[in-house]
Amino acid sequence: MRKLQPVRGTKDLLGSESLVQRYVINTAQKISERYGYEPIETPVFEFTDVFKRTLGNTSDIVTKEMYTFEDKGGDSLTLRPEGTAGIARAMLSDGLLNQTPLKWYYSGPMFRHERPQKGRLRQFHQVGVELIGIAEPVGDIEVIDLARAYLDELGVLPFTNLEINTLGDSQSRSSYREVLVSYLEDYRSSLSMESQSRLDLNPLRILDSKNEEDKKIICNAPPYTDYLNYESESFFNSVIAGLEDLDIPYKVNPRLVRGLDYYCHTAFEFTTTRIGSQGTVLAGGRYDNLITMMGGNSTPGIGWAAGVERLAMLADFELDKRRAIIVIGIGAAGERLAVKLAKDLRQSEFKIELNYRGGLKRGLRRANKIGAAAAVFIGDEELSRQSVTLRNLDDGSQTEVSFSELKNYLQKYF
Repeated sequence: MRKLQPVRGTKDLLGSESLVQRYVINTAQKISERYGYEPIETPVFEFTDVFKRTLGNTSDIVTKEMYTFEDKGGDSLTLRPEGTAGIARAMLSDGLLNQTPLKWYYSGPMFRHERPQKGRLRQFHQVGVELIGIAEPVGDIEVIDLARAYLDELGVLPFTNLEINTLGDSQSRSSYREVLVSYLEDYRSSLSMESQSRLDLNPLRILDSKNEEDKKIICNAPPYTDYLNYESESFFNSVIAGLEDLDIPYKVNPRLVRGLDYYCHTAFEFTTTRIGSQGTVLAGGRYDNLITMMGGNSTPGIGWAAGVERLAMLADFELDKRRAIIVIGIGAAGERLAVKLAKDLRQSEFKIELNYRGGLKRGLRRANKIGAAAAVFIGDEELSRQSVTLRNLDDGSQTEVSFSELKNYLQKYF
């Protein structure tokens, strides 16, 4: 029989690692609510069309990475690889689009079948926000500022750089597509097989190629910004001006594109050099065409998502390092009172451990194992005097303390 192990690309989160990731998620909630965003939760699996229709048949997610299966009813279902498409589906199916603007934040597991590496798992976790119903550049500015505030609260902001670009509107994309294809056709045979396929289906994605030979060709491609129409250029300039008004430093990266079909106008990433080659910690953009692609009325939107695992590797977070106080009951009566006393002390926010079995000797061994700072003994002698024995486990000193004074004595261990 094969030894049971976690599936490749998944991992168990234990103790401090789990606490750090929870801190990353809780901080996203706190900052998002400060900006007026509300929580949303969507199912971890959707009908496959929710993703195929929106992410694009040439995207890496659809062609290589989705976990898709047929359920017992014969429906094709997919574990969600990202959060935005499911939220857009919820806006449609729950009839919410007449209530815009809608401001949502979310967190949860996502699933992509890709090569596991540092900061990238097949089951990973994201936090994100979506602002739906705002077509003006002020929406982009607010969403990017929210991302800045979030990374700042985590202590990550000093290690990151904001890169930003514009994908323009559909007219600009169409114009640039012709120019880009014309340029790349001269290099078709030198492109990677994947980029050769994209040249016919979605050439803009070649700009995001990680292949080294592709990069050499792309670096001399005509810049997208030369082919923006007035509306697209004006929109991008307004976003940039807004960032400058808020003193948010940025770098325009003309090669930055989003890998999904529904994006337009603003695309941005916060990147770092501190976690190896997987340097993007938060990424987002505008998706004015997404809900139309899903069958709804034209509705603008912008949002971002961040990888919890990657942020946890960077977060400046101090775990609760308070050492526990262990309560040890000696004898039947003492053991019963120990449980009651532990409850009372926990309600006063002390960090309390119980000795579950074995009396004083075993209790002290447990105290040593968990690194407790102090031990509270309750036996028949203490009960007769309505007191406990309090031992400092660092220096071995101990004193008898009445029930009524115990919390005051424990303050130094708080």
